[in-house]
Amino acid sequence: MTELQNVGISTLGGAPTSLEEYSGRAVLVVNVASKCGLTPQYTTLEKLAREYADRGLSVVGVPCNQFGGQEPGSAEEIETFCSTTYDVTFPLTEKVDVNGENRHPLYEILTQTADSEGNAGDVQWNFEKFLVSPDGEVVGRFRPRTEPDAPEVLAAIDKVLPVPTL
Repeated sequence: MTELQNVGISTLGGAPTSLEEYSGRAVLVVNVASKCGLTPQYTTLEKLAREYADRGLSVVGVPCNQFGGQEPGSAEEIETFCSTTYDVTFPLTEKVDVNGENRHPLYEILTQTADSEGNAGDVQWNFEKFLVSPDGEVVGRFRPRTEPDAPEVLAAIDKVLPVPTL
């Protein structure tokens, strides 16, 4: 188990969890927000979660209110919005900070990974995506405006899925 998989975080409902729960699966970790111009990415994230589940991909949404106050709601409000507006079924964690002095330990590790241009460090905005391999290593980072189904994201996912296409 990697350091990343060991980091504890609570579910949106308050239960303790970690990425260890997804050991053996590829995981796309995305900081999400309900009132952002990029919020429609929920649709594509849910589509990926459903279409790739049998091949070993899990999507995990991490609500964050650090960017323009675009995730102000309570856990219940976030859950209701995501399920009723975007039919989200993938798991959501508690709302956390992804940057700054109160950055969640999960993001302390994730943000060490550089994007395709070699830039590591702070998350730029809502809907930044981190791809974690089935063995718990961060293998990709995609900036907020990169759509979840962009060719480079899908290629990276396909490369680490534990169940190949038949």
